[in-house]
Amino acid sequence: MNRLVLISILLSVLFLGGCAGQSRLIDSELQTVTKENLQYYLYYPRDYDNKEETNFGLLLFLHGGGESGAELEEIKKNGPPKLLVQGKEFPFLVLAPQNPHKRKWWNIHAVNQLLDEIIATNRVDPNRVYLTGLSRGGSAAWDLAVQYPKKWAALAVVCGMAPVPYAHWIDRELPIWVFHGDKDPIISVEESDKMVAKLKEMSYKVKYTRYKGVGHNSWTRAYTTDDLYEWMENQKRD
Repeated sequence: MNRLVLISILLSVLFLGGCAGQSRLIDSELQTVTKENLQYYLYYPRDYDNKEETNFGLLLFLHGGGESGAELEEIKKNGPPKLLVQGKEFPFLVLAPQNPHKRKWWNIHAVNQLLDEIIATNRVDPNRVYLTGLSRGGSAAWDLAVQYPKKWAALAVVCGMAPVPYAHWIDRELPIWVFHGDKDPIISVEESDKMVAKLKEMSYKVKYTRYKGVGHNSWTRAYTTDDLYEWMENQKRD
């Protein structure tokens, strides 16, 4: 065999053998499907059945971590569901889903799908959808306001972690009310301090109730503030 041909073959073998052990970068694609099973309570106001031509507002409430991954009954312990059990009546529907995961964040995209279904199958005014949450649910409420900015007529967040770098993604016209205890050992009040400061810096319409001497449980006082629900009911998207 020609010496030059033999050398060429040997070099090719060495080259291919060396490539076999090298790292590679490929282009690919995978379509994923994520399913979430959300149990929920849905409250209808007294006049809902009588006023068949009327569309009502709706309040979406997201509970905290303590009620996650438990029996559905657990979400009646705090917030608007607790008030409903005690006999309070609201002038709008109240949707209260449950996070099925004890140690996972809310799946806000699944919550949004649930909300869309409830709006589509009930007499809900899409321009009067209110959003609120406490603790882990408060953090999820911030996230929903960031990811779906044109959906809400009002936002009330109680002791939630705040996505300050993305504050400018929230609808500039959205009325916001924030509640937090200044002695909160779980989610520092600085979360709300910084978020409110950032929003005010950008001229957002934000109210801030900062409870002196209150720890993590700022929701008991926040959700028994009658002005909160009157404030919500007065909000409507243009």
